[in-house]
Amino acid sequence: MPSSASPATPLFLRPQLWAWLAIATVLGFLVWLLSPILAPFLFAAILAYILDPLVERLSRPGVPRVLSVLVVLTIALLLLVALVLIVLPLLYKETRLLVDRLPVLLDWINGHATPWLKAKLDVDLQFDVDSVKQLARDAFAQNDLMKGLLRSVGVGGLAIIAFLANLLLIPVVLFYLLRDWNGLVDAVDRLIPRRVHAKAAQMAREIDAVLAEWLRGQLLVVLIMSFYYSTALSIARLEFALPIGILTGLAVVVPYVGITVGLVLATAAALLQFGTLTGLLWVLLAIGIGQALEGMAVTPLIVGKRIGLHPVAVIFALLAFGQLFGFFGVLLALPASAVLLVGLRHLRAAYVGSPLYGS
Repeated sequence: MPSSASPATPLFLRPQLWAWLAIATVLGFLVWLLSPILAPFLFAAILAYILDPLVERLSRPGVPRVLSVLVVLTIALLLLVALVLIVLPLLYKETRLLVDRLPVLLDWINGHATPWLKAKLDVDLQFDVDSVKQLARDAFAQNDLMKGLLRSVGVGGLAIIAFLANLLLIPVVLFYLLRDWNGLVDAVDRLIPRRVHAKAAQMAREIDAVLAEWLRGQLLVVLIMSFYYSTALSIARLEFALPIGILTGLAVVVPYVGITVGLVLATAAALLQFGTLTGLLWVLLAIGIGQALEGMAVTPLIVGKRIGLHPVAVIFALLAFGQLFGFFGVLLALPASAVLLVGLRHLRAAYVGSPLYGS
């Protein structure tokens, strides 16, 4: 029986092309329609992809996969709890210091920062310490505080409930994804058309290898930058150097978030601890040098080299994806670029071997 399209049929006239375009359109519409509820499932799927190799290593003969999944999830939970135990004491100590030293800080601003701003920028910044204290007492008065909390719960109660529901949904979905990961992969594999199965499987293996290299590179960047920030802030004699350095190093996983976290925490801690512009400048210098090293050298050279992207391409990818898709574009810029790189390699090979390129 003759096929519906001969090899000589132009690509845009082949029914298979239009069928795949229709399928892609329907899938895209469904993703857009269900986007409000997809976030926890997508996040759980990303975590399952990251944690599945650990489950595979533990799932030796005689060890149930469910037990391996529970062990991995327990380890992940313990790491999360350890991170929280690092963050909470930092926030508690800084809050207490802020309450204790707020009058001293305001006096320093009025005595040093205000004259400098007035002389250099003609900005008049003057705080009335007694008025600020009264505002703080009014803001934290019991009745007003309770009324404010009740109003907040009334306005944002549904949003809080939805957030908590999604937060509780992630570990549940993650457990089932890890438990049935191999079966899900096999099910997707069976859906791939046999005619392109070999090429699709090859591309999937290459994408998996590239993403694995990206994860290893990102982990190395986190370790390097955590060590740098902790050491540099210790040299600057910052009291909370270790927790702030670890948090800033962990935050570099999300481009631009690391520098924001480091600046906010280190600036607040420096102002509360030193109370002088000199101490603050040393801390800001340590954070600034770290950001320059991470953005211009560490990430491009380590992550970019592992996934096959030129350092300039890494910087361009971060800017381009951030411009197109905002925060989530920046977050997914490098892994998405790695996936696109695999597709571009195969596209280039097809182009070079086609009549369009020449004999």
